[in-house]
Amino acid sequence: MEHAKINSNTNAKEYYVIDLAHVIKSVWHRAWVVVISSVLAAAIAFSIAAFGITPTYSSSIMLYVNNSSFTVGDLGFSISSSEISAAQSLVKTYTVLLKNRTTLEKIIKATEVSYTWEELYDMIEAAPVNETEIMEVTVTTTDPYEAEKIANGIAKILPQRVSEIVEGSSMEVVDSAIAVNKKVAPNITQFTAIGFVLGALLSVVLLVVLALLDNTIHDEEYIINNYNYPVLAKIPDLLDSGTKKYSYYNSYKKSN
Repeated sequence: MEHAKINSNTNAKEYYVIDLAHVIKSVWHRAWVVVISSVLAAAIAFSIAAFGITPTYSSSIMLYVNNSSFTVGDLGFSISSSEISAAQSLVKTYTVLLKNRTTLEKIIKATEVSYTWEELYDMIEAAPVNETEIMEVTVTTTDPYEAEKIANGIAKILPQRVSEIVEGSSMEVVDSAIAVNKKVAPNITQFTAIGFVLGALLSVVLLVVLALLDNTIHDEEYIINNYNYPVLAKIPDLLDSGTKKYSYYNSYKKSN
């Protein structure tokens, strides 16, 4: 990559060259920085996921929607069980009934949990099972036994509410809830992996920036290749005097 700058006095172009080989070599020589940064970032992410975030648990129930036709108020509906969209339409209707304030308050009263209906609203998800007339309701809380209690409360209250409001419709419990002690969030493995990758990326970006900002001339080839100026003299690296390249200086130093 080259960037040109015109000199107003000589009308010559001065080129600023980005030496990709030098950048890659610089990053490679500091690979230990990338490794340490990745491990530290992964350790931090693991600590946050394991100790800084409250784990959540889920419990689910399954309900069968037994309905071929129903009415809501003055509106009548007829749904064929063979239609794929029928289950989705019913689930949407019953999800609205489930997450209604009145229904949620009845569930809170029946289960004796200390949540507002708004808080309970955010804990409940409902969806059809494989586009069938089976409706799955999932409750997610910080306590697996509380999630089980609320889900089974829904299994008791929701069919009653559906029968009261939707004429000619009924729901049957296919599967009741049980307490599951497996965390659904946070995913510690995923958190740790993301932390590792982010640590590696950020350290590589930092090393690339440092390499690009480094204007140190490391050898004579850099001057010859980039400025086309002759090299008149070279100062030896006395710190590397143990090599054959500077054996004369090394022997002189030892003799004195």
